[in-house]
Amino acid sequence: VQLVESGGGLVQPGGSLRLSCAASGFTFSSYAMSWYRQAPGKERELVATIFPNGARTNYLESNKGRFTISRDIAKKTMYLQMNTLKPEDTARYYCNTNRPARWEWGQGTQVTVSS
Repeated sequence: VQLVESGGGLVQPGGSLRLSCAASGFTFSSYAMSWYRQAPGKERELVATIFPNGARTNYLESNKGRFTISRDIAKKTMYLQMNTLKPEDTARYYCNTNRPARWEWGQGTQVTVSS
């Protein structure tokens, strides 16, 4: 199993980023998949989840209306569109199955929101 996150970077407050998670080695379409993030000195937290049918999604309350999770089954790739970014969104972002995370964590992708 491999999970490879990409798309992070440095962005100003109010900016946008689109993260990608390329998955391989398991039946991607069968699992609820999630984005997580971990800021320095803090626990990893669940950011957003997309369920196997793709129609149902859940978001951390503070992200509702700003973040959109989606996936392309054919490409085995999940996305997180992040708009109106805030400094408190600064963290390393990871993808995995919905809790409990089933697979070994990837490297993640760093998102830094700063002016």
